[in-house]
Amino acid sequence: QVQFVESGGGLVQPGESLRLSCAASGSIFSLYVMGWYRQAPGKTRELVASIDSLYGTNYADSVKGRFTISRDNAKKMVFLQMNSAKPEDTAVYYCNTRPERIQLWGQGTQVTVSS
Repeated sequence: QVQFVESGGGLVQPGESLRLSCAASGSIFSLYVMGWYRQAPGKTRELVASIDSLYGTNYADSVKGRFTISRDNAKKMVFLQMNSAKPEDTAVYYCNTRPERIQLWGQGTQVTVSS
């Protein structure tokens, strides 16, 4: 089992960049496909990006070309580099496995994109 703690959120202006971090604990982290998810007020949770240790990355169409997901298995961390932020990126961002495990949801980190 693993546990996740997200950090790095904050207030940014449209067009600015932000880097989110997720620290994991537990065993065999490298075996999991990892994802970043987000949920905006009044909206359903959506998968933003995912990464497999061997086979690469996938992105939602809404963030493709702007966001980059990466991981460091030795440090048991996963990152989300958010470039060219848009107001519609405003949400609470979470990391979890892909597919997600309900028991592993953390507190998330708030990202607000506003001028």
